[in-house]
Amino acid sequence: MLDACELCPSYIRAIAPYQPGKPIAELAREMGLDEPDIIKLASNENPLGTGEHARRAIQAQLQDLARYPDGSGFDLKRVLAARYRIDDASIVLGNGSNDVLEMAARAFLAAGVSAVYSAHAFAVYPLATQASGATSIVVPAKDFGHDLEAMAAAVRADTRVVWIANPNNPTGTFAPAASLEACLQRIPRRVIVVLDEAYHEYLPDEVQFDSMRWLERFPNLIITRTFSKAYGLAGLRVGFAVAHPEVADLMNRVRQPFNVSTIAQAAAQAALGDVEFVERSRNLNRRGLRQLCDGLDRLGRGYIPSFGNFLTLHAGAAASVYQRLLQQGVIVRPIAGYGLPEHLRVTIGLEAENERFLQALQVALHA
Repeated sequence: MLDACELCPSYIRAIAPYQPGKPIAELAREMGLDEPDIIKLASNENPLGTGEHARRAIQAQLQDLARYPDGSGFDLKRVLAARYRIDDASIVLGNGSNDVLEMAARAFLAAGVSAVYSAHAFAVYPLATQASGATSIVVPAKDFGHDLEAMAAAVRADTRVVWIANPNNPTGTFAPAASLEACLQRIPRRVIVVLDEAYHEYLPDEVQFDSMRWLERFPNLIITRTFSKAYGLAGLRVGFAVAHPEVADLMNRVRQPFNVSTIAQAAAQAALGDVEFVERSRNLNRRGLRQLCDGLDRLGRGYIPSFGNFLTLHAGAAASVYQRLLQQGVIVRPIAGYGLPEHLRVTIGLEAENERFLQALQVALHA
């Protein structure tokens, strides 16, 4: 080992790298399977692919790729500001929402301070906290979801950030508006609250609420969204945060120049206006979620009620079940790293993909 590696801070050397969902090509090599015969339901991608509006916008940008992107993201920010009725100065663009989450950590966390998040919460929160040298305060989950009262109570004098995912990944749990608002009221204004709404577009109409309006009352709030899920742009990596202009300014100071590509900015603008595609995605997801829940009920398998585009099920010997699914060309997501060693997470796919997963699961459970 290089001696220089020993000079790396211990909290960096202790990081366990993020493990993404297994790619189709990798499974094909490992198992000797044909790629077209494999279905991937591991990474919460949109099974409809990318909308026609976004595809046309991508095509239109191909002649100008020799030039750097607009580093300010002016046009995309203008469209976002109009959609959400916010100031351009409140917007921070990211290379996916992971990027803006890490910007929040770089801007507000450091050695000697702490951050609060829930057990079973999104893996980026502990990674970003640890990479900054800050201390993690992990609050036990309540029914697999965020115990918001306990999280507010866990804030210490040295706490600088509270991470909240709503809906949460990988459990799919959801905190209603009243509970979140009560939590925000309890947390001191000196503490940044990051509200990660990556799956917001999949929420049923009856539970949706406009969190953007809270920014006027809670200047310590950062809201993050992504184009990777319902908008079908996971491969382009584009997300954004909305915050008080002074908070957004600090995040932009640690943002990498040109972090969102020309194609990604153009596709995101077009996708934001493609209301019909997002609605089709929501409707497909609603039907697919019902299909999976009905199928798991028939198999006698428990699951966590989900508000996202995925479902987390109790698989018992999950590692073995996961391997048996891979052997059948079905990729799902093991989540032992989230403190759920007996569970698997499956993305909601097309009707035929969901049915194939259920059939493969039945085989895997009885092998």
